Amino acid sequence: MLDVRRMQVLRAVVSSGSVTAAAAHLGYTPSAVSQQVAALEKEAGIALLERVGRGVRPTAAGRLLTEHAAIISKNVAEAETALAELRAGRTGLLAIRYFATAGASMVAPAVTRFRKEHPGVRIDLKLIEPEDPLPEVEQGRADLAIMVRSRDGRPGDGIRLVHLLDDSYAAVLPAGHPLAAKQVLDLAELAHEPWVGSEPPGPCLDPVIDACAAAGFTPDFVVQSEDYATAQGFVAAGLGIGLIPLMGLGNRHPAVVVREVQNPKPVRAIHAAVREVSLAQPALRGLLDALTDAAAASADSCVRAGHAAC
Repeated sequence: MLDVRRMQVLRAVVSSGSVTAAAAHLGYTPSAVSQQVAALEKEAGIALLERVGRGVRPTAAGRLLTEHAAIISKNVAEAETALAELRAGRTGLLAIRYFATAGASMVAPAVTRFRKEHPGVRIDLKLIEPEDPLPEVEQGRADLAIMVRSRDGRPGDGIRLVHLLDDSYAAVLPAGHPLAAKQVLDLAELAHEPWVGSEPPGPCLDPVIDACAAAGFTPDFVVQSEDYATAQGFVAAGLGIGLIPLMGLGNRHPAVVVREVQNPKPVRAIHAAVREVSLAQPALRGLLDALTDAAAASADSCVRAGHAAC
């Protein structure tokens, strides 16, 4: 295999016209330059230079390798420039995976801000639900994933979870339900109600099941919808009551009421999962900052919406 560094030495000799001039330019001794050219000729299996008076000129093979050395030098310079742009957060691609209710409230405003601050960085957004997005980050298919942390799930080595916000669940009742007259409900008051499910099994349902267990009962799910809007429709029709996170109540059904619950209050913890090694990228850190601020604004909005509904 041809040595790229020796090719650059050959290029310097051909450009300057002599071993001595090339040595002065490169900061080598003439002897060292001659040794490098001789070693390259051995690798190439053909003469690369011929003597002309006090100087040298390239053979056909020497001209060929000199041309390729120039191309390599140009490509390396371009690679160095591109790398510097990437290190500075001015170029690149960030792949983001998110779940639906995080999209409008957190991801959209965060990406809007990020694009203004890093216009040269492309964003690959993909909704991934109900699958767990963590493997996307662990296996390098995504740079960042918005996820609900499971009660017993632990990320693999090299993965950092950045807490964004805690999303509280609220009780959703038919407008004419007897408990609708109360502003705050103890969770145990819902023990004997028929329930409308709005979550598939997993980290978003776990806080509901755990909170109900702490209140001394297991919810009786008579309808399973796995969709917040559909669940509200079933509740509005009088088929049962449900618990829905505040982030999932952006589009409120007109025939339901939302009430705060306590003792205990179910909460799902929302995190951004990233690889530790990726945190050195300014672009990724900028995206995390934008998500953190968007999450704080979303949390304030949800709290205001929750109080307004009660």
